[in-house]
Amino acid sequence: MRAYQVSRFNAPPELCDITRSAPGPEQIAVEIRACALNFADLLLIKGTYQETPEPPFTLGMELAGVVSEVGDKVDGFAPGDRVAVYSGQGGLAEHGVFEAARAVRMPDTMRFEDAAAMLVAYGTGHLSLAHRACLQPGETLLVTGAAGGVGLTAVEIGAKLGARVIAQARGAEKLEIARKAGAAHLIDASEDLRERVLELGGADVVYEAIGGDVFRAAFRATRPEGRILPIGFAGGDVPQIPANHLLVKNLTVIGVNLGAYLSFNPTALRYSFAEVLRWCEVGELTPHISHMLPLERAAEGLQLLKERKSTGKVVITMT
Repeated sequence: MRAYQVSRFNAPPELCDITRSAPGPEQIAVEIRACALNFADLLLIKGTYQETPEPPFTLGMELAGVVSEVGDKVDGFAPGDRVAVYSGQGGLAEHGVFEAARAVRMPDTMRFEDAAAMLVAYGTGHLSLAHRACLQPGETLLVTGAAGGVGLTAVEIGAKLGARVIAQARGAEKLEIARKAGAAHLIDASEDLRERVLELGGADVVYEAIGGDVFRAAFRATRPEGRILPIGFAGGDVPQIPANHLLVKNLTVIGVNLGAYLSFNPTALRYSFAEVLRWCEVGELTPHISHMLPLERAAEGLQLLKERKSTGKVVITMT
């Protein structure tokens, strides 16, 4: 079967022909139909992601497909089931073997491409905003990088939870995408973020994916008793948080590691996955996919992420 693999760090991944694996006792085998790309895939190539395996390994953190075989100890899945899988790796291939605990059933009416685009970004957004930050109707949510794969879903989920969403992104085109997703106020990345947010009354919750100066500006625009979610550091600068400022404004900084929930609270993780898939099924969420490419063009998809030329998700299809 074909798989898009990292053979050594800091080298271009390659499309390889590898042998299929059989599932272990608690695993499922999946005929993969679609896999969504993530910024973390770029970090995996460099070997700098916090959960990077040793090469060789297959990229692809989230996928959708059809179960072809199940392990002896697996309950709840059977061959023929349509599933979405938070794989962590292994999704950019025609076939894969994954822990059954990482999979959820897909609605019968959902496209594989949409299901593959849901888990990481929407799951992170729902788990962060609903479970960790306890975002309430009427509160103000600031989302930075609001047209990217993670940020855009936070705009949608925040609006659905009843928050007033302030979206920051670069350029009129990306801001318009955020507006259509539910943002009530738009801030261009060229503007003074702190000043503009304070003009709007400040933020109760900050969903921050850029880091560096953007984080620092958002931090200073947070209301007393605000909650700050440092989701990622796409700008490359991991900010240091002044603890004395936390005390002055009674702020809370909340860490969210989606994958870690598999070990200490898998129920919360699966609930978030199931909830966003349900919202999509009934038309309350629609994943924004800016590019859909075949497996042989996966390198092109990763380059779109690296150059920030995509909005929402880039999805790779296997057929």
